[in-house]
Amino acid sequence: MTASGLDRPTGSFPVVQRGTIRFFRRMSRGTLGTFRGIGQRVLFIRDIRRALGEPKTYLPLVLPQMRAIGVESVPLTIMVASFIGGVIALQIRYQLFPGIQLSIVGLSVRQIVILETGPLLTGLVLAGRVGAKMTAEIGTMRVTEQIDALETLAYDPVAYLVIPRLIAAILMLPILAIFANLFGVTAGMLASVFLTDVQMSQFIDGVRLGFSQFQVTYSLIKATLFGAAIAYLCTFEGYVTEAGAEGVGKSTARAVVISSIWILILDAATAILLAPYLQG
Repeated sequence: MTASGLDRPTGSFPVVQRGTIRFFRRMSRGTLGTFRGIGQRVLFIRDIRRALGEPKTYLPLVLPQMRAIGVESVPLTIMVASFIGGVIALQIRYQLFPGIQLSIVGLSVRQIVILETGPLLTGLVLAGRVGAKMTAEIGTMRVTEQIDALETLAYDPVAYLVIPRLIAAILMLPILAIFANLFGVTAGMLASVFLTDVQMSQFIDGVRLGFSQFQVTYSLIKATLFGAAIAYLCTFEGYVTEAGAEGVGKSTARAVVISSIWILILDAATAILLAPYLQG
């Protein structure tokens, strides 16, 4: 390694060249880091596929994870969906022009809650609650060498730690979305009837207007994709955690941000692909 090579410190170059050299070196490091991250995630998918062949390892752990991810998240899901449903109903009612049929409140609440806010807010809330927990648990096991101990005991760490969480998230997020949709629309109806001049019969007529079963299916498809994204991204970040307790904190924060961004991306992609089929 010579001082005249490309590995020379930036400060050893002439002053007029340093800014350009520093810029391109940062770009190259960023590009290499991006491709390295993509490669790691692809290899992680390969490990997941391999681990699916060990049902004796992960099946006993699925039910406890379903309880931790799904059952314990029901109160938070109901509370968030109820407040959002009620606020949506009030906002819609007070934004209507005179002469518009009040049944439009029920129609709007149904469409907004079932097609968008129900699954989306459930996914975002659980990315913070469940995703952070997944990353912290697995990250702590990584930095305390518990994952290495599992390998020593001939356990596949991916089958033991990742697969149960992935299956549980895929199964439970749609169920939580159903709760969110139900309580969101119900809260919207109660807010409309008790806090505005909308009658219950008008609200129900609006909910029934143009309804199709695919609208519910669309909501569940979103929730399933969100659950898979949360479990995959958050377990990956925990699995590759480094640098002790500080690394666990960084991995947890990064997992929540990345999973939230991917939930928004999947939400937009689902709308682009499936929205034309929603007309009832």
